[in-house]
Amino acid sequence: MIHSISISELLKKTNNISIIDIRSNQSYNNNHIPNAKNVPSQVLISNPNKYLNKEKTYYIYCQKGSSSIRVCSLLNNLGYNTVNINGGYEAWILQK
Repeated sequence: MIHSISISELLKKTNNISIIDIRSNQSYNNNHIPNAKNVPSQVLISNPNKYLNKEKTYYIYCQKGSSSIRVCSLLNNLGYNTVNINGGYEAWILQK
């Protein structure tokens, strides 16, 4: 089961959360959610233990939300705790 969170719910969280932007480095460098770490999806999927700890929860987003759902599903099946950010970066832009 994939857990998802809206941008408004994300904004209510404390600053001590781990947000991962799975878009390309170029998209991330153009702009991103503050405090998000950039790990492109293929890099994250190919070596999740390099970037993730199974004891922590990670909030993951892409541009529109569809790729992050797929990545969250794969990672959750591997035993990681991930939450999809609904609507991705585009929802973030609209919420600001």
